[in-house]
Amino acid sequence: MRSTTPARYGATAIGLHWIVALLIFAAFGLGLYMTDIPGFTPTKLKLYSWHKWLGVTVFALAVLRVLWRLTHAAPAPVAGMPAWQAGAAKAAHGLLYLLILVVPVTGYLYSLAAGVPVVYLGMWPLPTLIEPNDALKETLKFAHVWLNYLMAALVVLHAAAALKHQWLDRDGTLGRMLPFLR
Repeated sequence: MRSTTPARYGATAIGLHWIVALLIFAAFGLGLYMTDIPGFTPTKLKLYSWHKWLGVTVFALAVLRVLWRLTHAAPAPVAGMPAWQAGAAKAAHGLLYLLILVVPVTGYLYSLAAGVPVVYLGMWPLPTLIEPNDALKETLKFAHVWLNYLMAALVVLHAAAALKHQWLDRDGTLGRMLPFLR
C-alpha cells in the first residue's frame, strides 16, 4: 500500500475513509427507515440488529482510523488555500472524527439503557456497561438522534466543500481522497 505523502492520502487512509463513509450512510438510512416502521415486528427487530452491527463496525473502524491518523500525518492544505478555510477544514475533520466515535457509543448505551443487549453479528455479546434506566434511555435516545443529525449536516457540508474545491477552485483537494482523480 502507498503511504501518505505531502500531496495526498495513502491507500489505507482512503480505504478507511470510504468504508466508514459507506457504513455511516447505510446505518443512517437504516436508522431513519426502521424507526418509521410501526409496531414491534420481526422485520423491525432484524433491522435494529443490523443497525447496531453497522454501528459497532463503524466504531471499530473509527478507532482504527484515529490510530492511523495519529501515526500518519495528513497532507498539508493545498497551496493558496485561505487560512480560514484550512482552519474550518481542520475543525470539521476533528468534529467528524469525534462524532464517528461518539454516535455509535450513544447508540450502544441507549440500547443498554433500554434493557436490550447488543450481540454483534448475533454471536458476540458486548459487555453490559449500564443497567436499564428509563430516564437515561430517553437522554441517550435524544443524544443519539441529534448527534446523528449533526453528523449528517457536517457530512453534507464536508461533501459540498470537497465539490467546491473540485469544480470551482480546481485545486486538487478532492483528488487527494479519490484515487481515480489525479
